[in-house]
Amino acid sequence: MSNAGHPASLGIAAIATYQPPWMLGNDWFEGTIPRKFVHHTGILTRPISEEDEVAMAVRAAKALQRDINCEWRNCAGLVFVSPSFIPRNVACQYLDPVHIRHEQLKRAARRFAHRINLPECPRLAINWFCSGYARALALAQRRLARAVRLEPHQFILVINTNRISRITDFGCAQTGALFGDMATATLLAREDSPNYPAHFKLLYSHAEKQPADGAFFNFHLRDHVLVPQKGGGRDFAPSRLVFSLNGMGVADAAPRAMAAGIQEALSATEISPADIRFVVPHQAGTGIIRLATIKIEALGITGEVINGLTSGVGNVSSCSIPYALQQHWNRLDGIIACPTAAVGRPGMLEMSQGCVLLQATPLHSKLATAA
Repeated sequence: MSNAGHPASLGIAAIATYQPPWMLGNDWFEGTIPRKFVHHTGILTRPISEEDEVAMAVRAAKALQRDINCEWRNCAGLVFVSPSFIPRNVACQYLDPVHIRHEQLKRAARRFAHRINLPECPRLAINWFCSGYARALALAQRRLARAVRLEPHQFILVINTNRISRITDFGCAQTGALFGDMATATLLAREDSPNYPAHFKLLYSHAEKQPADGAFFNFHLRDHVLVPQKGGGRDFAPSRLVFSLNGMGVADAAPRAMAAGIQEALSATEISPADIRFVVPHQAGTGIIRLATIKIEALGITGEVINGLTSGVGNVSSCSIPYALQQHWNRLDGIIACPTAAVGRPGMLEMSQGCVLLQATPLHSKLATAA
């Protein structure tokens, strides 16, 4: 068994989501998106945040606290994840010192911890784009839980917060309509925790970068960039740092990466493909998931594949898997595979792939069967 599949007595006790109220529908784009956009992606509308990533993260954390009455004093570790922060090398190339400081993920994690009065505890801050959730759970499982010697009454908080709208060129036919903004908060606790009983046991979590045939992702400084205004209006930013995607390259590589992520997870844990009850992949778009399903089924997996969650939120990047788990919280049963794929670092010939394996706890399984 590989190190990625080491035993760890962690489980997901709760997931809360925050979805900004401003919804931008496809009609706003007035035909600038491709004719088959909805068929390929399933996206009809997406949330746009007027607040920054830290404010969104605070809203998700407060929702979690309302849901399960968790006490922040019991937080033993934080993993703060955001795919919308501009990587340091890109920020240094294009931004002034003040704006470079605003793009520091560790600084954002500190601001978040201060806003909700977290105790002094280890904090990790990462990007990893759409593979951020798998990477975050791997870090919590391998590093934080062991480093802090997690007690039964304690928990680890995993925050995913995404405001990709601030780095989007809404006039770009390839990327303008793809992403939505969202924040999620996941509470990880020991399986024997009396305070935070596990809903899903965490069997495995891993994410890694692999060589790719092309550089599918980069940043560019653009002039006169189209941006939406509330109420259906339009404006143009004089200058904006925006991302670009090679959509065809991603659509070809992502399904293979997701299948490879599951295959590696099954090999590491010695779980049979026949034991997978559900597959909850990163919701990159309905078309990509349809192609991924073909490759996943070729592994011998016959469990149900969840698809179609992009319709109301778009691709929400690293928030995608926690959002999907929360949406199907009481339905998922047995062993659940959550594969992910993502672009690599800007301008690099790489993709990331990963997978989370979960198992519904016995009490939850009984409830799901009764339902």
